Amino acid sequence: MANRIVWFDVPASDLERAMNFYSKVLAVDITEEFPGVAVMSHGQGEVAGCVFKSEEIQPSDQGTLLYFNVDGRLDAAVAAVEECGGTIKEAAHPIGEFGHRAIVIDSEGNRIALHSE
Repeated sequence: MANRIVWFDVPASDLERAMNFYSKVLAVDITEEFPGVAVMSHGQGEVAGCVFKSEEIQPSDQGTLLYFNVDGRLDAAVAAVEECGGTIKEAAHPIGEFGHRAIVIDSEGNRIALHSE
């Protein structure tokens, strides 16, 4: 079955700050490929997404919750959150047979989940 999610957009107030946050917390390369749009590195068949700056769409700690896979480095990812201007809303905790997660607020004010098996 194909991935249900094929792309995601994460709004940012400060694109450089958001790029720093996501590159360090997720340990991925992120490059501004278009003015105001920074795309996270991804491989063939992987879900891809970007961080973008817009006057119309603002970051929020409400609404859809994106789970980002941090591949067995949940503690390191959570530790990087505050160093990069984010806050920890829920510390790392088990979610039953589905692994572990932490709920954080990114550097721009968006609520996201960091997930690991």
